[in-house]
Amino acid sequence: MAHGSRQPNTEPRPLLERQRELHALDSALSDLRDAADGLQRARPSGLLAFTGPAGLGKTALLTEARARAAARGFTVLSAWGGEKEQEPAFRLVRQLIQPTLATMDEARRRDFLGSWYDIIAAALGLEATDTARAPDPTAVRDGLDWVMTRLAAMKAPLVLLLDDLHWADLESLGWLASFAPRAAGLPLLLITAYRPDELPPEAAPFRTVVERHGNRPYPLARLSAAGVARIVRNELGEGAEDEFCDECWSVTGGSPFETVELAIRLGERNLKGAQHELPAMRDLATAVKGPGLIESLRALGTTTVRFAHAAAVLGPPVSQELAATLAVIGSEDAVQATEKLRAARILTDAEGPGGGLEFVHPLIATTIYRSIPSSLRVGLHDRAAEAVRAAGFGPTAAARHLLEVPCEGRPEVVACLRDAAREYLRAGAPEAARRVLSRALQEPPLPEDRAALLHELACSTFLIEPTATVSHLQEALAEPGVDPRLRASIVYRLTQALAHTDRLAEAATVSADEARLATHPRIRLRMQADHFVWSAFRADEPDSFARSRRLARLAERLTGRHLEERYILGLRAWDAMVRGEPRQTVLGCAEEALRGGLSWTDENRGFEVPVSVALVFMYCDQPRRAEELFTKGMAECERMGRRGSHLAQGQTLLGYIRYRRGCLPEAEECVRAGLRTANRVAGAVPAQWFAIGILIQTLLARGRTADARQLADSYHFGEVVPNAVIYPDPRTVYAELLLAEGRHDEAERLLSDVGEWLDARGSRNPSWCPWQLHLASAVAPTAPDRALSLARDAVKRARDFGAASMIGQALRVQAEVTGGAAALELHAEAVDHLEQSPASYELARAQVGHGAALSRTGRVQEAADQLYRGLEGAVHCGAEALAARAREELSAAGLRPLPLRYAQADTLSAQERRTAELAVQGQPVAVIAKELRLTEQGVRQLLSCVYRKVGTDAAGLAKALESFPRPPS
Repeated sequence: MAHGSRQPNTEPRPLLERQRELHALDSALSDLRDAADGLQRARPSGLLAFTGPAGLGKTALLTEARARAAARGFTVLSAWGGEKEQEPAFRLVRQLIQPTLATMDEARRRDFLGSWYDIIAAALGLEATDTARAPDPTAVRDGLDWVMTRLAAMKAPLVLLLDDLHWADLESLGWLASFAPRAAGLPLLLITAYRPDELPPEAAPFRTVVERHGNRPYPLARLSAAGVARIVRNELGEGAEDEFCDECWSVTGGSPFETVELAIRLGERNLKGAQHELPAMRDLATAVKGPGLIESLRALGTTTVRFAHAAAVLGPPVSQELAATLAVIGSEDAVQATEKLRAARILTDAEGPGGGLEFVHPLIATTIYRSIPSSLRVGLHDRAAEAVRAAGFGPTAAARHLLEVPCEGRPEVVACLRDAAREYLRAGAPEAARRVLSRALQEPPLPEDRAALLHELACSTFLIEPTATVSHLQEALAEPGVDPRLRASIVYRLTQALAHTDRLAEAATVSADEARLATHPRIRLRMQADHFVWSAFRADEPDSFARSRRLARLAERLTGRHLEERYILGLRAWDAMVRGEPRQTVLGCAEEALRGGLSWTDENRGFEVPVSVALVFMYCDQPRRAEELFTKGMAECERMGRRGSHLAQGQTLLGYIRYRRGCLPEAEECVRAGLRTANRVAGAVPAQWFAIGILIQTLLARGRTADARQLADSYHFGEVVPNAVIYPDPRTVYAELLLAEGRHDEAERLLSDVGEWLDARGSRNPSWCPWQLHLASAVAPTAPDRALSLARDAVKRARDFGAASMIGQALRVQAEVTGGAAALELHAEAVDHLEQSPASYELARAQVGHGAALSRTGRVQEAADQLYRGLEGAVHCGAEALAARAREELSAAGLRPLPLRYAQADTLSAQERRTAELAVQGQPVAVIAKELRLTEQGVRQLLSCVYRKVGTDAAGLAKALESFPRPPS
């Protein structure tokens, strides 16, 4: 149904005793004009709220706001909640936006909504092209933010009037709570009205937004006796006696609504306000609300009563034809009933594109609805469900009425509720889907449909209540004769829900049991893949070695032809990397896994394996390839409306890749974006863990230890150890922070525990977790022999894996704990390895460390070269503390830092490109030097720049150059 703008239902009357509220309104409108003119708002808020119990004039204030905004030439859009209209998701949002969309043809609507069309179409009541897409709530809120921001720009200044928000649907309230803080930055003003005592508990975020940042709701007071007297005399004349007016104040309690309605009725009866008219006044006062209103309605005749009941059940805007159908009366009777109800000030015309009727005041609608006998009300809702669906309003409109009907085991009711749930999921409203599916389960469904219904219910609760999801899916698995493919989907959802509730051991057990029971080979392989996933990410896995052996044997037999096989190969690549097997083995499995494609948004497989495969390339010194895969995967997530935990983790881990490359400011920006996304998504705790750890590492690399400590404390990082495997490992990251703070003993204890845990799992790759290097640094002052042993073992493990960046990092630490002249060769070798990698920050650290060691042995000229190159690298990486250390070392050596020799650039120069192409052809350094007329050292430095700019090592250079932009000719 199209919803029009709510318009005044009575003749305009002056608002009495509302000077404070009207002043606030005028001030807010003036601020809005300034914002539209590009000036800063005098008060940093785009929100105004009026509150109070029913009948105190909130709607009248919003009516006045409309008039004043329109008089200034502002665009006004409005929406309102309804007592029986809280079930349909995004009803309030549709009221706001649909009138604008109704003025556009289909082509203009698609152009207006752009790439957001299929994500928010269902939420706005439009037909989505991709009907299989089920966006998450975060994506829908982001899309609605975008639409409202665009509307604000197109129609500035824009005023949104939102009345009766205590009756708004939860989805609209959720969007409003997230959008309202942005209003201050737009040429837009939100004016809201609600009964504070009737706001649902789920509206707490909205209430918080209203009350913070200096915004305060304006609570409306009841009218004084003088105010009531003025309203009565405006209607009856100045001759109305004081005693009469005082009694009017007494019977209305100072309610503006009741006072105005009473005054109108007094005027219609031609009363003058004399004391002898008090009995007649009291009779009229009782007819304004409650039993008196119902008595007045009954006096209009049975047909009119039935029509009013039908209108109350249908809710606004009421279609006269639908109400007639529901009341079982003819069209002529409906017209007559409408006129009687208009005359009695019960119904009025609803203006706007949709037309129809509405009640003069919500109190009237509530009173009439509650007066309907319960058995009759149930029957009306049952018939209303059929009528609205027959009229083409869809299953969600019908479902609202079916929720009011007792359960009778009707298959058609179950089917309608399941259709409504699918629409709600496509609209990004899982809570609404859960409500209708829970009701469908109570109906109950046919036995053969029960497992599928439980699965659908579990899908709707996954983002809201994963514990309930587990219960629903376990119940579904217990149903007899479940289709094997449905069973596989149920099992996957169950293991995912168990993992999200930190029950990884159960998730692994369930998938292993299902793998043994499966008869279809591909389903069995899929269950095995799920088992390997949840086992690998269990922090308490009892026998990692046995699982790795089984995985390796299984992967050897696979070709990657089917998706199930590619998932196994991807898991094998990740497992081999964590265990520190040669990177050629790791990269081979990763490439096989990618050959047929891995989707990040597959409904029944998750994105853990595609993400892990992408990260394998980062650990193997090919971060550019990892970035390409992440960019593609995140674009797929955004296109499919996955902007919750999927996007949060994608942003965070993309930041991790940038951190590993040494692009520290970009890394910080990406990770902070991921953390912001995770913070506003329910159930995104794992994504928070990833983001906090990576952000702490990035801040430490930039030399901002105090900021890292503040972040850790604000999230209680380091106090809780998750049961899932998180990377970078949280305890190792926290130990890094302790080391930066000089708390070596605490870091030593923590890192020793980490090393014991990882060695027991067979996780030996320092590229994945360099705990030995940090532990060596922690114990070096007190136990130098132990430090040296730890560093040497880390170097051996790094060499076994074969990534130059890790070998160089391990050699640098070994040199630092060795010390003296004996460390110089280790420093030089560390620099040499890091120059063959894309790790800019680690190279700068090694160069500064090498330069400092050379300086202490009196080799000042060589020290100057290394320190200066390290300084340049540190500045370009955004590593402020490392740059400061390089300057201090230069100063201590009696050298003055020179200006930087070149500006940072991500593109290759013509000479760098040519050098890279010759290297890809297999030409030795000596041959390249001769052709380009350079020294061999000059060629090595050019190649080092190439590896860092392109984001790969020599092994991945040929593939990376295929897509890397060429320098301008």
